[in-house]
Amino acid sequence: MNLPESIQAKKLPKHIAIIMDGNGRWAKQHGMMRTFGHENGAKAVKQVVEGSAEIGIENLTLYAFSTENWNRPKFEVDTLMKLLISSLRKEIKSLHENNIKLCAIGTLDTLPAKVHKELLEVIEKTKNNNRMTLTIALSYGSREELINTVKEISFKVKNNIISAEKIDESIINEHLYTRNLPDVDLLIRTSGEQRISNFLLWQIAYAELYFTDTLWPDFTKQHLHEAIIEYQKRERRFGKTSEQLS
Repeated sequence: MNLPESIQAKKLPKHIAIIMDGNGRWAKQHGMMRTFGHENGAKAVKQVVEGSAEIGIENLTLYAFSTENWNRPKFEVDTLMKLLISSLRKEIKSLHENNIKLCAIGTLDTLPAKVHKELLEVIEKTKNNNRMTLTIALSYGSREELINTVKEISFKVKNNIISAEKIDESIINEHLYTRNLPDVDLLIRTSGEQRISNFLLWQIAYAELYFTDTLWPDFTKQHLHEAIIEYQKRERRFGKTSEQLS
């Protein structure tokens, strides 16, 4: 673990989730096509993933492609998918060197066959890594996730696998895409927008929210450190009073 002096090891968030926003605006500022922004956004992903592992973050989830993003122009979607394949192939060595396990959440069967195949291969190859879990949200929408969860639980109730009376938070957690992850402690969104955008709605119930004007391609390890420092300044009460915590 390589911690800057200003970050406290005992107060690190166990799970950071990031809405990586601003690639298109970054490209526009540079007089380039949106796809140029996505290519440079991939460089920021590398910085943040490696930076998170270096300081001891156990779980990092990145919002890479939402269910709504399928509505974008075909050329942009195709470019994003090609970029995803090339990034997976290029970063497999780095994932191993940093002992990072790759996972993915979302309706993965809607991805192009080549992307799906490449993704599953990298997930399989890194499954035994245990320094950090990197989860990529692809073709992901939280409302869709919750609908699927309700359907699965309803089926089990109907078939007497579980009783309705026993449904609680733990049962719901077991049926989410993120069943193997802890709740999100810190949610970061770049580019100045202050929305959740249908991302991990259940999992961020008690997360600290951090919004920055920095566009995603400009987001660095230092920006990550700043977000964590701000997180560590906050008092997380989970419904209790300050007096109860002290």
